[in-house]
Amino acid sequence: MAYSIIAALAVAVGSRGWVRPSPASVRTATPAVTVLKPLCGVEPEFYASLRSFCDQSYARFQIVFGVRDGNDPAVATVRRLQREFPDHALDLVIDARIHGSSLKVSNLINMMRLARHDYLVLADSDVRVPRDHLARVVAPLADPGVGIVTCPYRGLARGGIWSVLLTSFVNDWFMPSVLTAAAFGSRAFAFGATIALRRDVLEAIGGFGAIADQLADDYRLGELTRRKGLRTVLSDVIVETYVDEPSARDMVRHELRWLRTIRAVRPAGYASLFVTFGWPVAALGCLLAGGAGVALAMLAITGAARVLLHFASRKTGSGFLQLWVLPINDLLAFALWGWGFVSRQIHWRQARYRVARDGSVQPLA
Repeated sequence: MAYSIIAALAVAVGSRGWVRPSPASVRTATPAVTVLKPLCGVEPEFYASLRSFCDQSYARFQIVFGVRDGNDPAVATVRRLQREFPDHALDLVIDARIHGSSLKVSNLINMMRLARHDYLVLADSDVRVPRDHLARVVAPLADPGVGIVTCPYRGLARGGIWSVLLTSFVNDWFMPSVLTAAAFGSRAFAFGATIALRRDVLEAIGGFGAIADQLADDYRLGELTRRKGLRTVLSDVIVETYVDEPSARDMVRHELRWLRTIRAVRPAGYASLFVTFGWPVAALGCLLAGGAGVALAMLAITGAARVLLHFASRKTGSGFLQLWVLPINDLLAFALWGWGFVSRQIHWRQARYRVARDGSVQPLA
């Protein structure tokens, strides 16, 4: 139980002090950039998310959108943006060729033939960014010792309780854990919300083909660049992603996919995650201790530390409205963490896959 208290306090403190802004002098460099946006279907606030990348206060940039099917509804949104920003270099690739078990990475491989510039920024389709996003994430790449730049993200719930629960998983558990690790020096991460890198670095690791079968394609990009002796930079830009889970089944499948992704890339770290699920672990310890006074006190301290973490991960006092989510989210995440050991199957965009020990995925019938 003591470990749960320490973990909750460490995460609450660590997630507040991780930001290390890039020096202003470095940010004056504005090389031409190609943004790669692989698309598949439309999501909540889809137009607003894509538009935030078009409306950047940056001198020269190109955006390459990619779909596998010309009938994909995302195409209509891209055409709308092309009409709205006629002076921007907005290109669309429609290409169904498959280069591995990851359809997203196959999309990226197909899109690269239209990429004009040597500075590349990858971002998922459901991400919304501020106007200075490109300027801030590209700047660290001026240092030849930097391999990739990645951004932390914040979930925004759309819809009912299932969206709120998954948002709590992102905002109150996953990202604070990452930021705490970063505060203590770890850089073993990379997020699809934003990854920036130079073309020469991508080619040095074998291009996108090197991750064509990987579930955690974003994590592997960071891992492969670090193997080349290059650093991963965690940007001071926090981007936003929309969460819309229509049912309990969708929410559970999504959370299980994330947890099994962590297990695939860091199996030892995954096994030790139980200490980060504050209330369930503390309650179990209290039960085993027979409800003794000291155990009850430690359970209360764990709860207080968990609430502190909840508010530390938010900008405003609006976190009061979601306090009821905390014990439910912690109990659910703890149960799914345990279930993550039972099977290696995941659901991803209406398809089932099996995750191999090396992190690669193979589709199941």
